[in-house]
Order: sequence, then C-alpha cells, then structure tokens
Amino acid sequence: MKQVFAVSLESETIKKIREAARKGHFRNHSHVVEEAVKNLLREEGRYKENDITDN
Repeated sequence: MKQVFAVSLESETIKKIREAARKGHFRNHSHVVEEAVKNLLREEGRYKENDITDN
C-alpha cells in the first residue's frame, strides 16, 4: 500500500530528480526517490524485495 511521505529537499536535488525521471526508466518523481531509498537500504543490508510489509 502506498503512503504519502513529505520531505524537504534542496532545489538542486529536485532538479536532478526531475532530470532522472525524464531521462531514465522511472515512471515519475516518486519512483526515482523510492528506488534511491531502496538502494540505500539494500547497501546497508536493511532491505530485501521479499521483506516488504504494509505497516
């Protein structure tokens, strides 16, 4: 289940997110951010694809 999660970002970061969404394989801006967070959590060993829960 999707939930809204608001954050504040620097203007330059937002520009880069928009560019990535436009040029990449991402569906939208939220998808860029979600994939980035998942990648960070994977690197830290805190995320596995099959461990998703709706909390």
